[in-house]
Amino acid sequence: MAKNEKTSKSVASKAAKILRNPSSTKAQKSVAASALTQAPDKGKKGKK
Repeated sequence: MAKNEKTSKSVASKAAKILRNPSSTKAQKSVAASALTQAPDKGKKGKK
């Protein structure tokens, strides 16, 4: 993945919802976690 590619806010939000859902499958949670690791950190705006 290129340095400038990041998960969008809407995708990150959906991924978080999947992780909170106890009925989500292991595969769904794996993909959601992967998406969140690529999301920009909150509170670190402007820092690299």
